[in-house]
Amino acid sequence: MRSNYLSPAIRSLRDQQVRSAPLEEQMECAERAEKLLAELKAQQTYTYDYVHYRITRSRPDAHLELQLKGRDARHDLRLFVEDVSDAANLPADLAGERVLTVSELARCFNVSTKTITRWRRHGLVSRRFIMDGRKRIGFLQSSVERFVAQNGERVRRGARFSQLTDEERDRIVERARRLAQAGAWPADVTRRLAEETGRSVETIRYTLKRFDESHPDRAVFPDVHGPLTLKAKQRIYQQHLQGESIDALAKRFCRSQASVARVVDEMRARRILDLPLDYIPNEEFPRIRSRSREAAITGPMPDHETAVKTPRAPAGLPPYLRSLYEVPLLTREQEVHLFRKMNYLKYRAARLREQLDPERPARSLMERIERLYDRSVATKNRIIQANLRLVVSIAKRHVGAIGSLFELVSDGNVSLIRAVERFDFARGNKFSTYASWAIMKNFARTIPDEHRHRDRFRTVDAEIFAAARDDRSDQLEQETAQLRREQQVAAILDRLDERERQIIVRRYGLERGQEPRTLKEVGAELGVTKERIRQIETRALNKLRQAAEEAKVEVLELV
Repeated sequence: MRSNYLSPAIRSLRDQQVRSAPLEEQMECAERAEKLLAELKAQQTYTYDYVHYRITRSRPDAHLELQLKGRDARHDLRLFVEDVSDAANLPADLAGERVLTVSELARCFNVSTKTITRWRRHGLVSRRFIMDGRKRIGFLQSSVERFVAQNGERVRRGARFSQLTDEERDRIVERARRLAQAGAWPADVTRRLAEETGRSVETIRYTLKRFDESHPDRAVFPDVHGPLTLKAKQRIYQQHLQGESIDALAKRFCRSQASVARVVDEMRARRILDLPLDYIPNEEFPRIRSRSREAAITGPMPDHETAVKTPRAPAGLPPYLRSLYEVPLLTREQEVHLFRKMNYLKYRAARLREQLDPERPARSLMERIERLYDRSVATKNRIIQANLRLVVSIAKRHVGAIGSLFELVSDGNVSLIRAVERFDFARGNKFSTYASWAIMKNFARTIPDEHRHRDRFRTVDAEIFAAARDDRSDQLEQETAQLRREQQVAAILDRLDERERQIIVRRYGLERGQEPRTLKEVGAELGVTKERIRQIETRALNKLRQAAEEAKVEVLELV
C-alpha cells in the first residue's frame, strides 16, 4: 500500500476500507471516490466531513474541522481508489466493463506509456486488477472516457506529438545514428534532435527506443536500449576511475544510478580477481593472529644502525643511472623485513579475495583487498629501487657484447623484478646473490640471441665497413682477456666433482656452442629429477664461490 498520502485523514480512511470493509463496499467507495475526484477543483478548499460523506455515505468520527485543498484531495483520492481496488483482489473480467492495460491504452491514443503515466498524475484514475494470474494496473473504460472529457486538449496534444510519419521516424533514426557515430552521447542526441525537429525530448527518446528494440542488429544505442556489453561496462568503469560521478554516467548512458553503480562494482570485482597476488608461502603467515604481530610485520622497516654513506657513482654514467646511487642499499634485517612484508600483504589480500562474490561484491571487502595490494606493490618497488644499481654493475661487464648499456639495463631490470617476486627470504640467502645469478643467467641467454640476430640482419655495407677497419690491437686484447677468463673458470671448475661440473657447464652454457639449459633438460640428460639437479647446482655454486674467493677471482662487482 502507498504511504505518500498528503492527508493523514484520507490515509486513515483507506486503512479502514482495506482492513474491514467487504468487497462490495470497497468497490462502491472506490467508484464514489473517483466521481468525487472528477468534481473537485484544484484551487478550492473542502472539509474532510464533506469528502468522507461523499465516499462512505456516513459522517466521520474524527477530523470534523479539517480543511483540505482541492489539489491535495485529488492526489489522495487517486491513491485511495488504487489502494482499495488492490485490496479487493478483483479479476479484470469481473469488473463489469472493459479494462485496458497501460500498453493497450497507449496504443489506443497513439502515445507512449510514459505519457499515460503523466496522465495519471493529472487525474486519470487507475485501479489494480488480477490479470493473467498477477496484479496489474488497469483502467476502466468509464474512467478513460471521464478523463478524456475533462482533458480533451491534453489528450489531443499528446497524440499529435506522438504521431510521427514513417519518413520522420527514419530521418530521426538516421540523424541519431550519425551523431552517435560522431561520438555524441544518448542524452545529447535526444536533446539536439528535439531542438531540430520541434518534438519533445520524450518523443525522440521513445522513437529511438522502439527502433532499437525492434532492430537490435541495427540499434542506434545498443548499450542503452539493450543489455550492456562488456565493452560498454569497461567504458563506464574507466570513466568512473577518471573522476566521472555515478549520476553523470547514469545520465550519459541513460541508465539508473543503481544500475551504473552495479556495473562499477562488477568491473571493479573483475579487476580485483585479475590482480597478481601470487606470493611465496611461509609457515608463519597462517599462525599470525595478534594485531601487534601483524603490525610489526607490515610496519616501517628498521632503520640503519649506523649512518649510511652514499656511494660515489662511477664516472661516465648518464644522469638516470647516476641517480640510482642516491638510494641506500638495504641491510640484511631491512631486506628480510621488506620481503616478509610484501609476501604477507599479498597473502592477506589473496585470502580475502577468496571471500569475494563476483555477482554481489561487497565494497568494503574490495577496498580492503585493494589497500593490501597497493601496499604490497609499494613495498616491492622499494626493494627494486634499492637493487637497481646491481643491474647496472652486471650490465657494465657485458656491455661489450652487444654495445648497448641501456638495452642490457632494461633487460636486467625485468630479471630483477622477477627475482623479487620469486625470492624466498626464509631460506636465509642474501637477495643480491640470488638476483645476480638470475640476471647473469638471463644475459647468458639473451646475448647469444642478440649476436645471432645481428649476424642474420647485418647489411652488406656494414660487413664491408667492418672488414675495412683495422682493429687488430683491440682484437688481441679481447682474445687475451677471454683466454684469461677461460683459464680462471677452468681452474675453479676443477674443484667440483664430475657430476657437479657437468651440471654447472650445462646449466650456464660454459662450453662453446652450447646454450644454457633448464633444470628439467639437464635432469633428463643425467637421468635424475630437476629438484635433484637444483640441489646439486646449489652445492656446486657454493663450492665455486669459495674457490673464487681463495683464487681472488672477481665473480661479481657490487657497487
